[in-house]
Amino acid sequence: MTTSDDSAAARREQMYNRGATTFFSAKVDPRFSYTLYVPPNVGPKTTVLVAVHGTGRRVWENRDVFSEFGRYNDCLVIAPLFPVGPNGDGNSDGYKQMHEDGIRYDAVLLGMLDEIGTRYGVPVDKFLLYGFSGGGHFTHRFLYLHPDRLKAASIGAPGSVTLPDDRNDYWVGCRNLEAVFGIALDPEAIAKVPVHLVVGGADRETWEISHAPGGKNWMENANMAGETRVDRIQTLEAALRGLGVKTRLDIMPGVSHDSVKASNRTRDFFLDVLQGRFPEN
Repeated sequence: MTTSDDSAAARREQMYNRGATTFFSAKVDPRFSYTLYVPPNVGPKTTVLVAVHGTGRRVWENRDVFSEFGRYNDCLVIAPLFPVGPNGDGNSDGYKQMHEDGIRYDAVLLGMLDEIGTRYGVPVDKFLLYGFSGGGHFTHRFLYLHPDRLKAASIGAPGSVTLPDDRNDYWVGCRNLEAVFGIALDPEAIAKVPVHLVVGGADRETWEISHAPGGKNWMENANMAGETRVDRIQTLEAALRGLGVKTRLDIMPGVSHDSVKASNRTRDFFLDVLQGRFPEN
């Protein structure tokens, strides 16, 4: 017999743990949290899609722009929140660089995935990863560290890019990647991941992305990939193609720095990946 307690628990599950959910503190590190879109038939055949925010941290938008896609393509969407200044220093860029004092952001995300894998019974060994602006920083750097975990990656309009070569130290290049992260660059594994790159054709403001001596993220050759986001994403795509990566580059005419419009192209790309249309045979 169903009790009132059972009914309340079922109602609570539907209200807060299905569809567009509340925010959950991450067990791996409660300074960080995440919200989900959980599809109706979530289970062992569900694909996980991670959507990483930009500097403005509009996390709910990242979840919501993929919710309909998740519903009709059986994808659980996780939108993590990496807040400004988790160490109390006001740093807004730590997650973009993948690490800061005492924090490895790749490990935080993987911990979140382990948590939802257990809770919902979904496979988290390989997942789709999207990030725009600051999330684009995160996405391509995560690709270098954990290509084996990615079903596909979509990199949206990063302000600065790390090139996968040994001409420069991290973050400009990957010459000392193993010394910094304990993980060596694996070009063969990276080449197996389908990669989408997207940027607005009018996304050409440079005030936020130009590096100068004395700046927080200044390194020699920090601006070598180009002046604008359009220049830099084209340089990144060429470098990835040089590793043998199958890429798709979308430069959206007349569009500025717009994550919602970029996500439209990302959904098309992810659908092609899930349905076996990309890479083309």
